[in-house]
Amino acid sequence: MKKIIKLATFVCLGLIASQTVKAQVADFENLTLPAESYWDGSDLSGTHNSGVFSSEFQSGDFIFPNEYDTTWGAPGYWLGGFAYSNMTDTVTSGAGNKFSAKAGAGANNSSNYIVSQNGSSIKILNPIDNTFQFQITNSTYAYNSMRDGDMFAKKFGGVTGNDPDWFKITIKFYGNNIYIDSLDHYLADYRFTNNSQDYIQSNWETVAFYANGTPIDSVYFELSSSDVGAWGINTPTFFCLDNIDLNFPVGLKEIFKNNFSFYPNPASSNLNIKNETVINTISILDINGRVVLNNPAINNRITSIDVSELNAGIYFIQLTDEKGLISTQKFVKQ
Repeated sequence: MKKIIKLATFVCLGLIASQTVKAQVADFENLTLPAESYWDGSDLSGTHNSGVFSSEFQSGDFIFPNEYDTTWGAPGYWLGGFAYSNMTDTVTSGAGNKFSAKAGAGANNSSNYIVSQNGSSIKILNPIDNTFQFQITNSTYAYNSMRDGDMFAKKFGGVTGNDPDWFKITIKFYGNNIYIDSLDHYLADYRFTNNSQDYIQSNWETVAFYANGTPIDSVYFELSSSDVGAWGINTPTFFCLDNIDLNFPVGLKEIFKNNFSFYPNPASSNLNIKNETVINTISILDINGRVVLNNPAINNRITSIDVSELNAGIYFIQLTDEKGLISTQKFVKQ
């Protein structure tokens, strides 16, 4: 499946909040922009300190910091944090197009989304639950750089297409200034034995996290890449987000620490599953949390489930064991 950043890294996300008390979703449609434009702090509306203007903007129950640097004079540059955009250019390569999402629009074909740099952090105003969901995609800048290479970064896969390149975002979750957990999402992955499975993400994909007990009040984003030089990551370190929320779709809470293992991933026919305790039921859920396949009454620690009839895409294995513990992991159907 083709999915799902010295260059800069760009990714686009859309996030979702909790079910007990409805939090406001950050869809960024409350932010006003002319057509085909962006805001990156260059209006110098932030608080000034030694040439750096610090500001923030809000959508839903989420705060997004921004820093713009004029230390070396006008016009300055976007130093860190988040910008918001409605740019739709999926063609133009290079840093001049770092505010466009490769998907060509916001998630669900909306207008606005945000662009982030490496090391950015979201603040949550009203942590109401222990769940967090978002959508993510590459920026055009990062995608085209990985696809073609440029003056700083290599073409992913190399000349033969066999180089095991990858571009990953690690999302770290905090509550009360204490680290809770993290998860990884690959924006590009060329590590497959079969090159036809290699991908660079170009669409919006949903990522979900269940902290299992601690309300999340901040989320930190860290990019890494297989393409690294003397000055750090060569892949462009920018990305895009949209629709941030604390509520999960009904039936979908992805737990990233699980008692079960499975293979292969991606899978084309059978998924082989092994659990530490007896398995009672296994369900396969689609990206929206809908059950598309059930395999009840397994009553074993090792089993196999046929997924050959599923369409290609991202799914979740949801397992219930003999103690009633529900665990969920993501897999790719090819």
